[in-house]
Amino acid sequence: MVVLQIALLFCVGSSIAEDLFSPNVNIITELEKLKNMEERIQKLEDTLSKVLRENEALKTLLQDSQNKMENFQKDNKVNKVAFSAGLLASGEGNTGPINSDQILIYKKVFSNVGNAYDLNTGIFTAPVKGVYYFRFYGHCHGGTTMAISLQKNGVTQCSVFAYKPTFNANGSNGVVLTLEPGDQMYTKLYSNTWVFDDPGSYTSFSGFLIFPL
Repeated sequence: MVVLQIALLFCVGSSIAEDLFSPNVNIITELEKLKNMEERIQKLEDTLSKVLRENEALKTLLQDSQNKMENFQKDNKVNKVAFSAGLLASGEGNTGPINSDQILIYKKVFSNVGNAYDLNTGIFTAPVKGVYYFRFYGHCHGGTTMAISLQKNGVTQCSVFAYKPTFNANGSNGVVLTLEPGDQMYTKLYSNTWVFDDPGSYTSFSGFLIFPL
């Protein structure tokens, strides 16, 4: 009996050894499956890497597009510059005369696109280099003298003048100028002269950007 058990154990051991150490069809198949799986995993990794690279490229492209849009909106906003204002915010009356020149401060603002005109000082400050158009009007009553000039950084560009007209007088002038950022435009009433305004805004100051440079 013992001999038979030993013989059986020897046979089983031989069979297991043969399965473990001898190639068979099942092991080769499994190895092929593993190899195919490794290849698929490598392809997935390659595909994932490609997708990640494309995603980064898309993010960069999106950021560039966003930056261009922001710059376009900023430039478009800066390039919209126009203002128009009457001398008196309400009521009527004369400004002047005083014994020195004075900057006229136009308080009745009709429009101020770009906020380049300061109603507290009467000064327009160019926000961008470009070609601008300015025009101003003045009104005076009979028997008074009116003298107004358009100033660029304190230098006279053009003027209107009326010397003691018999009746009321109106004057107007305008000019096209090339301005640099920060250049200041305003009108100046000369000493010992008068200017009149009422709700009709006979005395006014306007300007706008024609095109940037």
